[in-house]
Amino acid sequence: MNGGPAGFNNAPVTRAFVISSTLFTLFFGIQGRSAKFGLSYQDIFGKLRILKLIASVFSFSSTPELLFGLGLLYYFRVFERQIGSNKYSVFILFSTIGSLLFEALALSLLKDPTLNLLTSGPYGLIFASFVPFFFDIPVSTWFRVFGIRFSDKSFVYLAGLQLLLSSWKRSLIPGICGILAGSLYRLNLFGIRKAKFPEFMVTFASRFSWPSTGSPRGPTTRVNGTAPIVPSYAGRRVERTYPTPPVPSSVEPSESAIATLVSMGFDSNSARQALVQARNDVNAATNILLEAQSH
Repeated sequence: MNGGPAGFNNAPVTRAFVISSTLFTLFFGIQGRSAKFGLSYQDIFGKLRILKLIASVFSFSSTPELLFGLGLLYYFRVFERQIGSNKYSVFILFSTIGSLLFEALALSLLKDPTLNLLTSGPYGLIFASFVPFFFDIPVSTWFRVFGIRFSDKSFVYLAGLQLLLSSWKRSLIPGICGILAGSLYRLNLFGIRKAKFPEFMVTFASRFSWPSTGSPRGPTTRVNGTAPIVPSYAGRRVERTYPTPPVPSSVEPSESAIATLVSMGFDSNSARQALVQARNDVNAATNILLEAQSH
């Protein structure tokens, strides 16, 4: 299923989270400690272990869980592109804390201080993301396999089911808690969907990761829509003129580009208009649609 443009373009917070989760898992996995970060009753209601609590949010307990989890996190970057990095950071924090609170409630009901009941990893964020995935991402195509009807969203659900049942009860409880946290976010508890962090915090988080792939934009600007202004090394601006190629009055959007934007949650008419305005550039059309939603 298409999750929009490839890579982490317009998704710096997702990139930082994926890198952090990978590094935590590899670091503790090499030391043989990744399987020990599952939360228990004693960790919450006995001697509270902050370091273990933080590690349990990022570090997966096994390689298969890491692969499925990172794949889902990578796909769900589509939500950061929809609502913006700032609001997506709020979603991450809310779903993580909300999931941990539900997990603490589950541990208090089970009351077994000797057993590590919950597996580690960002289950709260991953399964909270299934709530907007279910409600906001439309089905693009349907197909049948051995007479059973599937949609293009079925593969994401199957990956989530595999992760949910990877450690049976130890992974089932965090997954359910994540879905509950995502449901509270969708219900706009305490007006959380309008909350934002100070912009400098999101900027710092996005820079705390590897630079995104793709060619960076140079410092050139345009004057009157024609000649670019290129700053010289001496601090002067040198104007260079280039022949302007003929530009067609309208560009017919490709069906694949429209399908990409529709898979990100935009309606087809808005996607088509944005692609016409952006001359069939999916990234530029995405920015146009996101700016339109923010107003």
